[in-house]
Amino acid sequence: MVAATRTRTGTVAVVAHREKSLGGGLGELRAALADAGHPDPVWYEVDKSRKAPKKARKAMRQGARLVFVWGGDGMVQRTLDALAGSGVAVAILPAGTANLLATNLGIPRDLAAAVRIGLHGARRTLDLGRVNGEHFAVMAGAGFDGAMMRDAGRGLKDRLGSLAYVWTAVRHVGDSARRVRIRVDGDTWFTGDASCVLFGNVGTATGGLRLFDDARPDDGWLDVGVATAQGAVQWARTLGQVATGRSERSPFVRTTRARKVDVRFGSPTTYELDGGDRDPVSRLKVRLVPRAIEVCVPDQSGDSTGGDSAGSQPMP
Repeated sequence: MVAATRTRTGTVAVVAHREKSLGGGLGELRAALADAGHPDPVWYEVDKSRKAPKKARKAMRQGARLVFVWGGDGMVQRTLDALAGSGVAVAILPAGTANLLATNLGIPRDLAAAVRIGLHGARRTLDLGRVNGEHFAVMAGAGFDGAMMRDAGRGLKDRLGSLAYVWTAVRHVGDSARRVRIRVDGDTWFTGDASCVLFGNVGTATGGLRLFDDARPDDGWLDVGVATAQGAVQWARTLGQVATGRSERSPFVRTTRARKVDVRFGSPTTYELDGGDRDPVSRLKVRLVPRAIEVCVPDQSGDSTGGDSAGSQPMP
């Protein structure tokens, strides 16, 4: 292993998904770090995001205090899961399809700007959600949402980009609802047939849809939503109201906030974390993990981006 270099918070490391692209690629990232005084970072590349946690933990054991994660939402989610509670800061290099956490935090899809944010930007301590023992930073969901993400991840995102989510959503609007019981902070909140259950740590999802108007990743709450829409007509009405910021008026949507949620399904159900699908389960145990991770974000003044991300300010 090459000698590690240090920044203002300790050793710099990179955990990269080699199949993802941003700017001039990983070669440009090496050059950018070298130009910034870090010619020999701890460096790991993986070909699947599920291999990222092992590398992130190895980087931490080698003294990393700042980990650049190169990849999409799945890569970021798995890295944050591995580093939650460690005190290690994470800098996101948004090289994926949706890049939802980066978008919500105002981190631009510009390699030079993202590197500057990591080395010289502000630091924001975020809450994380935890579902069945695994952390997420953006959103988790089951039912319609989980099935949509599962199918989009089967090579469609590589071929269609963001349109993969539209394609798979259309395929699943006719899925049947299933029996669900949801307990929120110890009390029964919903019992009935539901087509989708969502948990949000931030407000904006794929396509810029604002699913939870008041969600913030450092407010000490998870936002919870359940949708009962079935069929193309009801889903069209529901998504139309979501798109116009009026989801609370939909007769097919119910929302609340919570710190702990227990969901039981009438039959095994696929779920997803930050766009990555997981095997079907009959129960989800969800809780908020407050102040779990420190993430590099643009300064409020925008100075850390050098002007490359005009209009991309971090969330308030």
